[in-house]
Amino acid sequence: MPRLTGRTPLRFSTQTLLLQLGVVALVVLLTSAVHGWLTYDRLGREAENQALTLARTVASDPEVRAEVQQISAQPGTPPAAELLAGPLMAAAEGARTRTGALFVVITDETGLRLAHPDPERLGERVSTDPTEALAGREVTTRNTGTLGPSAGAKVPVFAPGSDAVVGEVSVGYSTESISQSLSRDIVPIALIAAGALLVGVLASFLLRSRLQRLTLGLEPEEISTLVHDQVAVLQGVDDGVIGVAADGRISVFNSAAQRLLGQPDLTGTPWAEAPVPAQLPALTRADAAEGDAVELVADGRVLVASARKALHGREDLGWVVMLRDRTELQQLTRQLDAVGTMSTALRAQRHEFANQLHTIAGFMSIGQHQQARDYLARLAATGPLKFPVDQAELLQDPYLQAFLGAKGVEADERGVTLRLGPETLVRGQVTEPQEVTTVLGNLIDNAVNAAVAGSAPERWVEVEVLDEPGTGTAGGTLLIVVGDSGDGLPAAEAGGGGGAEAVFAEGFTTSERPARAGAGQGLGLALVRQLARRRGGDVKVLDAGSAGGPGAVFMATLPGTTAPPGETKASETKANERDNERDNDV
Repeated sequence: MPRLTGRTPLRFSTQTLLLQLGVVALVVLLTSAVHGWLTYDRLGREAENQALTLARTVASDPEVRAEVQQISAQPGTPPAAELLAGPLMAAAEGARTRTGALFVVITDETGLRLAHPDPERLGERVSTDPTEALAGREVTTRNTGTLGPSAGAKVPVFAPGSDAVVGEVSVGYSTESISQSLSRDIVPIALIAAGALLVGVLASFLLRSRLQRLTLGLEPEEISTLVHDQVAVLQGVDDGVIGVAADGRISVFNSAAQRLLGQPDLTGTPWAEAPVPAQLPALTRADAAEGDAVELVADGRVLVASARKALHGREDLGWVVMLRDRTELQQLTRQLDAVGTMSTALRAQRHEFANQLHTIAGFMSIGQHQQARDYLARLAATGPLKFPVDQAELLQDPYLQAFLGAKGVEADERGVTLRLGPETLVRGQVTEPQEVTTVLGNLIDNAVNAAVAGSAPERWVEVEVLDEPGTGTAGGTLLIVVGDSGDGLPAAEAGGGGGAEAVFAEGFTTSERPARAGAGQGLGLALVRQLARRRGGDVKVLDAGSAGGPGAVFMATLPGTTAPPGETKASETKANERDNERDNDV
């Protein structure tokens, strides 16, 4: 089978260069041709005007007029020898010699030559039509006669003292002289055309070089493919992508980045002035370590950001900043922590319950039936299971009871007593348990850590939770106050003025352990404050505490997170009915 071979198509930049060169050459050639033609036409008109002026001069000479009238009045034409020696021949040749004309011809009223540069042509009829001139009109012509091509003029000769036409004067200048003049003028034209062509070639090469630099040497088909791929990738991923060009402006800001940062499309905005968290521009500084990931809180979300330098060969294209949402992962982590806390609490209670059963079995085995009954009565009065949280009955919401009970078990294992404050009273039920436990759990964990690290001999954390009923259809507000026995906030943050606000900055931590990327360390207070403020509430420091205890006191306000018990049960019943209906339909 014969092998098919094909020619490699020219690159787009090469095609563009050749096209530009062709256009420049065509424009230069056409311009030069038009200029040459206009120059030739101008020289021809000048020759016609010069011939017309000379013909008028000869035709108006009194001697010429009288001599032509005298010859025209004779019955015949004088012999050629007589004409050659006559005054008309002398006048015509004198004018021709002085002006460099190709010919100066004088005729009678019938068109017979009375003066001509070629003596052999005397007495013959002119080769071009003299009708217009013999009719009394001046004309300019371009034609070919016996002496060759010429540009000339014909002027009537009038009899002296009257308007009777007795002959005509025909003057012509050779077009070869016009061509010689044009050849002298064409040299600068050619030089100018060559210079224009050279400039066009250089400009085409420069344009080609710039085109290759701007397109990174890619062909239009490749650029089109890249654009389609870029749109598909940028709009199809859940990660935020921010492209920062080498000139410091945002070139890419995909929809995921807009959603994660809560900002509109910032494409074209200077990166240093963009309304984004300060950690992001810091990632692209010259002294920043490439690839390092930082955690930040933006629009109520926990994000992990990293930056990479974009290079094409040796050309610096800027930076690419990646944003990954860790909010759901953080929530899952907290849920797993809560589950672990609950399982630890249940494991401890299982041991306590087993010990109680062993005690009852012991009473029964030794026959102490009355003591067994008394022991069971005490268990029935206090409950077989007990979380180490006093006054848990002040919380009507079972979710809060279970959560604080589990936190109490966890704190007890670390040697910290978790107690409810005397002002605690929750009559409604929590409608937003995830956000409530996020805020409450973070404040309790921070307080337990502070109590463990504190210098006070008695370690405790006190929590007060109150609910305020809402108005109309609005949900109730949950007020949370958490204090501890720790040494309070560091002096730099506890100072006057708004110094305590520093604890809500992203990355703030009092832990002596180095932060791990992705661990969420230093983001808790910033996150819970954003969650609270997004609901119209807030988290703030009521008391910075002091060394030796008591420690800091935080207060959180969470509007719209509780509802009266009846409404909650009714909503749960309706939800169960809807679930049952769906199950029956299935």
